Amino acid sequence: MTGDSFRVEGVSKSFAMPGATVPVLDGISFSVESATWTTLLGPSGCGKTTLLKIVAGLDRPDAGHVRMERTVRANATAYLPQEDTLLPWRTALQNAVLASEIDRRPIEDARREAAELFTHFGLSGFESSYPHQLSGGMRQRLALIRTFLAHRSILLLDEPLGALDPLTRATLQDWLLEVWSELRKTVLLVTHDAEEALLLSDRVLVLTERPASIQADRTVDLPRPRDRGSQTLAAQKAELLRLLMTRRGAS
Repeated sequence: MTGDSFRVEGVSKSFAMPGATVPVLDGISFSVESATWTTLLGPSGCGKTTLLKIVAGLDRPDAGHVRMERTVRANATAYLPQEDTLLPWRTALQNAVLASEIDRRPIEDARREAAELFTHFGLSGFESSYPHQLSGGMRQRLALIRTFLAHRSILLLDEPLGALDPLTRATLQDWLLEVWSELRKTVLLVTHDAEEALLLSDRVLVLTERPASIQADRTVDLPRPRDRGSQTLAAQKAELLRLLMTRRGAS
């Protein structure tokens, strides 16, 4: 399975608030190549989630547009929000195959694929458990499985690991990268964690504070798997943090 490419062209967005209009995105343009991992890194509240929703087709920009390649089908994107949005009345397996049911794909094929991913993500044996019986990390793994099983070529991930403890987060980063390496989807990730961006991505786009524009475009050329303790990664992380802390208009 392979991914698909797309381009964001001149996207701007504002929201109407009582007595004011708040600009959120300011003419953002970038392209994402097929089967690559691109991360949007920016300070909290800068508009990353809004941009991801526009790419997903869940919100409309005031200006600009998202251009998919001609080969990309209309329902090519799968969007994973910050909350896991699992259905509490469905078991873990039933949640995992939900997209297959909606798309009317053969359910036995979906269950077989789910079984493989349950093993990959350390959830084997919990297929019959309900969301309230799972830990936060297990719920997030299940949400990731459901996203992969949607069989979309472009995955839009909105801080899927942000609410997890450091150990669980590090473990899921490794699992997520392993599954991505096998399936080769096109991924656009939103995070405010510089280390996570460097560990996972081929490329990092650093956004300014709101209204967001792209202040830096960094290729991550470190070989995978990446060493969290390496001096090179630490130096690149320090540079990304410096960019994140740079105020608009500062030298």
